[in-house]
Amino acid sequence: MADALAAEWWKLRSIRSTSVVLAVTAAFTGIVVLLAFQMAHVWDGLEADRRDDLLLRPLQEIASWVASLCLGVLGVLSASSEYRTGMIRTSLAAVPRRATLLAAKAAVVGAVAAVAGQAVAVGAFLGTRLVIGDRPFADQQASIAHDLPGIVLAGTVVPVLALLGLSLGVLLRSAAGPIVVVVLVWHVLPTLVQHLPGPWGERAASVMLGGLPRQMAGLSADNSIYGDLLSPVQATTVLVGYALVPLGFAAFVLSRRDA
Repeated sequence: MADALAAEWWKLRSIRSTSVVLAVTAAFTGIVVLLAFQMAHVWDGLEADRRDDLLLRPLQEIASWVASLCLGVLGVLSASSEYRTGMIRTSLAAVPRRATLLAAKAAVVGAVAAVAGQAVAVGAFLGTRLVIGDRPFADQQASIAHDLPGIVLAGTVVPVLALLGLSLGVLLRSAAGPIVVVVLVWHVLPTLVQHLPGPWGERAASVMLGGLPRQMAGLSADNSIYGDLLSPVQATTVLVGYALVPLGFAAFVLSRRDA
């Protein structure tokens, strides 16, 4: 297993898209911090009774949103690149046990995405808090220690979406289709479920991937497109299911078809 992990790490590093995706993710985190300077300037110019309407949290959360999308694409490319180049045959010859090969690939992709996700989430949060200084933004009144656990939970979505992308890449053996599915799951579906009738809209919104970290932290979904009907344990279970169910299906299909 150790040799398989080392090989997958080498392959992921050798993909040109890896450095590009990680660079874009890091750059966007820097953009978020720069935008916080602008928000601080706007806050200084607002009248006192209007300052409570200016919220910093949406800016902090968008960094994790972009990181999730970027690492989801990287998960797809980590699998589809082997099928595109034919390297998958060499990989299967070196690691005949296909479940081991997929497990090693998932471990490497998941680890990289987890580190990137936490770096982006925590970096954007601490960076924006540093920029605003002692300005009492309405949604930044709590201490850093109080808000940080929720920010860390927000970063857990990044490796989940990366593993979802990996699973789709293995299943479809291409890049375009899986990337479309990742975008649909991450961005399009949460918007569509708002228009479902009756209680079904809120029920469906509660299991959308982007709203699960907030429910894991026991927070409400006020001013959000997501629902909040799940308990922290239920939300955690659904989040894990987003990663493991597609990965299990990919392992099943991979073990029963030709390369």
